[in-house]
Amino acid sequence: MDRDVRIVIAEDDALLREGLALLLRAESLDVVATAGTAEDALGAIDTHRPDIAILDVRMPPTHTDEGIRAAVEARRRHPGLAVLVLSAYVEQSFATELLTGGVGGLGYLLKERVGRVEEFLDVLHRVASGGTAIDPEVVAQLFTRSRQDTRLERLSPRERDVLALMAEGLGNGAIAGRLVVSEGAVHKHIRSIFAKLDLSPADQTDRRVAAVLHYLEDARRRV
Repeated sequence: MDRDVRIVIAEDDALLREGLALLLRAESLDVVATAGTAEDALGAIDTHRPDIAILDVRMPPTHTDEGIRAAVEARRRHPGLAVLVLSAYVEQSFATELLTGGVGGLGYLLKERVGRVEEFLDVLHRVASGGTAIDPEVVAQLFTRSRQDTRLERLSPRERDVLALMAEGLGNGAIAGRLVVSEGAVHKHIRSIFAKLDLSPADQTDRRVAAVLHYLEDARRRV
């Protein structure tokens, strides 16, 4: 990721906020502002027009969903803004509220992943580049809640594995490496997933994202 990528960080825990800023700056990334509240975060985003905003889910004053609301509002004001939301816990309704609002430049990650620097930077890079990345633990729990969906029941166990890795934001090569199969096999599984989820090649949206959002939306209805 270039230093030209501008980042705003919003986190009410000062130690984590400054630690994250130091980490990113040590990687030669351009952290243009930090904020401790959702309101300040929106102000910083309006002022600095960053390429990506990193926001905590729970922020003052109520510590419930201020970060998610700020993320949604920031995307409304600045449609090209990439957003990576951090949470201490798996909060499925918040994940789906954010991710079903758009089809690119969005990520939802557990805070524990920040300590895995290489993995965290990879996710940040993918989201800033317009991709979608969902924490593997969130994916696992959403799949559990979505098992009663008729179309999802059509998927084979291997196709579920592929869809879960797609949800994490991995490309075909990375999925092949994770599952120890060929890229051709992954491509075949993805075509089958699209067919079983009734996603037509004529659809204007990104079918990879649409496949992921299909079961996210189903999970939200069940929360």
